[in-house]
Amino acid sequence: MKIDLLQYVENGGCSAKIPPKQLEEILKYLPLPEDPNILVNIDTHDDAGVYRVNDDLALVFTTDFFPPVCSDPYEFGQIAAANSISDVYAMGGTPVVALNIMMFPASKLPLEAYAQILKGGYDTASEAGVRIIGGHTIDDYPPKYGLAVVGYVHPEKIITNAGAKPGDSLILTKPIGTGVILAGQKLGMVSDNDLNQVKGLMKQLNSSGAEVMKKYNIKGATDVTGFGLAGHALKMAKASNISIILILKNVPLIGNTYMLIDEGCIPGAAFRNLDFAESYSHFATDLDYNLKMAAFDAQTSGGLLMSVPKLSADSVIAELHAAGLSASSIIGEVKDQSDKFLYLDN
Repeated sequence: MKIDLLQYVENGGCSAKIPPKQLEEILKYLPLPEDPNILVNIDTHDDAGVYRVNDDLALVFTTDFFPPVCSDPYEFGQIAAANSISDVYAMGGTPVVALNIMMFPASKLPLEAYAQILKGGYDTASEAGVRIIGGHTIDDYPPKYGLAVVGYVHPEKIITNAGAKPGDSLILTKPIGTGVILAGQKLGMVSDNDLNQVKGLMKQLNSSGAEVMKKYNIKGATDVTGFGLAGHALKMAKASNISIILILKNVPLIGNTYMLIDEGCIPGAAFRNLDFAESYSHFATDLDYNLKMAAFDAQTSGGLLMSVPKLSADSVIAELHAAGLSASSIIGEVKDQSDKFLYLDN
């Protein structure tokens, strides 16, 4: 039986996140526990929480789930699992165990689809060395899937979005445009090549990028997901008390992303991300509109955004390319904090 999960969703993947402006308001009401062993909490809107167990071990905690981004249940499971595990990699951790999170409309979808989603998640988790040891399911529509993940990290080797330093170069490990391509798919505007490329990128674990970060003792990074490249760069700038300059012509794009934006295929999440960031940002007067909207496009299972000491940047790029991350590029730089946190230039 052919199952098309996209028939059941309006917004899939990280495009389904609550808009960042609303999320920031909600988090104001969440009390922060006081505990000296909490090394990273929601204060800087980082990728995951970190709790110290002893002088040599801390646990990285994260969870992520969303509605389908593709038609095939197995591929959806793969993508959702890779996206969930990514936060542990972004923090410099090693993912270890996970729990399934599944919302499944049992009266609307055959159980075969349920099994295939879980199989996709299991296979990607296994590729990452993660053991899925349980989970929870509720009957809910539309379907949603993801993982709650726990990883290990040394307390002195945590990578955070507050670790960017003036003079650093910014490196991105995957091209952007997943939101645009997936929106174009629903409109029949996307080639099979672009769709296959975007699904392959979303399934790709950030493990090799994380290994390079650890080798070079990088302290500042985040992964690029629902708030878009510009939104996550802004969060890094605010957390690090610095300013970030993104050179958009250097940002790699997936397939025909630029052309699709030019034809008006811009997902609503991109405008919501822009609305959140606009007051903190400066846009060059001649900024290419298509590149600007690509920078705010919500990514699903995107790449790592690293803040790398300038002297190491070329070596890091070479190692990322050697590890198979061929699109890895230097896309900007970190400056002392000035009037705006984020500067977008051509």
